[in-house]
Amino acid sequence: MKKVYIIGAMAAMFTACKPSVNVTTPATSGNANFTNYLAVGCSYTAGYADKSLTVSGQLNSYPQRLFEQFHTIADGQGAVDPFILPLLPSDNGYPEAKLIMGTVTHCDGRISLSPIANPMPLDTNGSWRFKSMINNDQINNIGVPKLRVADMTVQGYAAANVYAKRFFYDAAKTPLAELQSRVRNVHPTFYTVWMGVTDVLGFATSGGSGDGTGDAVPVALNIYDSKDITPTKVFEDLYDSIVTAVSSEGALGALIGLPDITKLPYFTTVPANGLYLSRQGQVDTLRMIYTDVREKTFDLGSNYYIIRDHNNNIRQAVPGELILLNIPQDSITCAGWGSYKPIPREYVLTTDELQHIRAAVDRFNFVINKHAQDRNVPFVDMKSFFVSLESGIHYNGIDYNTEFVSGGAFSLDAIHLNPRGNALLANHILQTVNTFYKATIPLTDVNKYPGVKFP
Repeated sequence: MKKVYIIGAMAAMFTACKPSVNVTTPATSGNANFTNYLAVGCSYTAGYADKSLTVSGQLNSYPQRLFEQFHTIADGQGAVDPFILPLLPSDNGYPEAKLIMGTVTHCDGRISLSPIANPMPLDTNGSWRFKSMINNDQINNIGVPKLRVADMTVQGYAAANVYAKRFFYDAAKTPLAELQSRVRNVHPTFYTVWMGVTDVLGFATSGGSGDGTGDAVPVALNIYDSKDITPTKVFEDLYDSIVTAVSSEGALGALIGLPDITKLPYFTTVPANGLYLSRQGQVDTLRMIYTDVREKTFDLGSNYYIIRDHNNNIRQAVPGELILLNIPQDSITCAGWGSYKPIPREYVLTTDELQHIRAAVDRFNFVINKHAQDRNVPFVDMKSFFVSLESGIHYNGIDYNTEFVSGGAFSLDAIHLNPRGNALLANHILQTVNTFYKATIPLTDVNKYPGVKFP
């Protein structure tokens, strides 16, 4: 199998180059008012990264970068302090350990530098402790990891989601009621809404364990399986409720679309043709084992893995199918997964499952874009941003792309962005906002924020 080696020299690319950003155009608000900014969303908005929620992740989230740039506007319509986040007490990870770079000894004796769980004690006190008369319990970033559009009317939702429970006014109420309360508290003049990623992501990260067609039925009342794709009609109705709530006091804002999540490094790092056969004896043995498997090809060199697909059939993967990053690497190296044993279906996205994911992303983007048009606010095209990132974005002497670790934009969970990736994303939003509202808000300096930290 193709191995992903991370060498120490790579650390230099994340610390080298100290660019200067010269802003010559005065920051103006154009046709918008950024005085009170409210960010609504899920894990990306909250600053979730490295498979956990941390205070540094929160402080390096894209809403924080946006606020800082909105704050530079000096024409009376710029963002006003404070921009309050429900900060955690430390940086060790909540409710599970964050990933850090460390050494791993593999089953074959090889030692590599790879993501490992942070050994420091967890942040056991994850509750929001800012609740007081200060700023009337104001929170400007209400991103909730794992929150789906499908969850917005689930009564008592926060009781089942610790990220929501930390700061919700009333854990017994719905996320929509919480949003309405926060709008009445903050009185936003500008908002961003990035919802919908988790309505597809659970299906993708579980290897397509749900139905996937967009016609799922509730598992109880109005509760939908988190490992399935949200039904289209449910998404339409509840997304409308979100935008109605956040704009209920007359605020303008920006609605953020979904990326093609199958392009994230979580799905692209392990090659489906990573079965490398160096001896003819290996080739002959696999041909003999899989005599009943049709359309198989085993030759010297790179071959496609043997998988178990969503129909429970054992077959060889085909070009375009994806192997998930959470597959146990030692099971491939020493236990024969992908060769003598099929890779279990929960670690594979087949052609049909990929079609379900991409079709859902397109359907949801259509809904979001339609709402943006109807309410005369910009639609932020995240598909195009991540396509550009996949091709490579050059910023002040440093190149960024979607390669795991070496690409410089993603955190160690390979789904969420690191501080530099969030700054790149914030700049994409700012460019859209500037164009739509005829504003001249400066972009943030991406390279001054940290990337992947090496031991």
